[in-house]
Amino acid sequence: MYTSGVNGNFTSAKLDRFFRGILDIEGFAGADDSLNGIQVDNDGGGIGKIAFAVDASLETIERAAGAGAGMLFVHHGLFWGKPAALTGSRRRRIKALLDRNICLYAAHLPLDQHPEMGNCAALAQLLGLLDIEPFGTYHGKKIGYKGRFPQPIDIDQAARKIAFEDRPPLGVYPFGKSESSTCAVVSGGAAGNALEAIEEGIDMYVTGEMAHFVYSECLEGGLNMIAGGHYSTEVWGARAVMRHCAEELQIDVEFIDAPTGL
Repeated sequence: MYTSGVNGNFTSAKLDRFFRGILDIEGFAGADDSLNGIQVDNDGGGIGKIAFAVDASLETIERAAGAGAGMLFVHHGLFWGKPAALTGSRRRRIKALLDRNICLYAAHLPLDQHPEMGNCAALAQLLGLLDIEPFGTYHGKKIGYKGRFPQPIDIDQAARKIAFEDRPPLGVYPFGKSESSTCAVVSGGAAGNALEAIEEGIDMYVTGEMAHFVYSECLEGGLNMIAGGHYSTEVWGARAVMRHCAEELQIDVEFIDAPTGL
């Protein structure tokens, strides 16, 4: 059991060490545009509750504050690979964090890739894939997974398996076999990895979004593809880390569901 700080609360520094112990933050430093780790710190005080969400939006920040959270852990943070002016919506979000003394923590590709708690691993588990192997190269790292179904299934069955809160996928493209035996998954905006699935002879590819340039490739390549939604394919990692925190840290947690419909 990971022990907390004074008065049963955790500081942001202790939580940062905990997250770095389970997520490969350092390993993705050269591959991920996201500033992974603490993006906005609090005043150094104790944190008694962590809110988890997909996006660092004004809505999730305000809902985290309303829930009494001292940290908001997100998949999509506020800083992406280059200096950013603190203007407009970014300024409003950061001001809301500072005014409410909330620490913002981001984990992008390290959360997609994690073999047990990651978005991609969760999708593979939901689909019931066996013989799982890494798949989906991005900046030299494989962040997704591939495997085989216990028995062939059709694309509509697969779409139902990955639905979050019974929300329908953005698109279902039955361009291949009526029943698929193999499948690859990469969460979020990874339409381009469909080309990798075609090259490897995989029957079905699951990601968050379809892209125009991929459509004809999938059609002509006979690849079944599900665009489950960028948001809906990336709720799983944050929720898995949330459960892990609740079990290991005995800290209060809450998931903030703020779907974009995209």
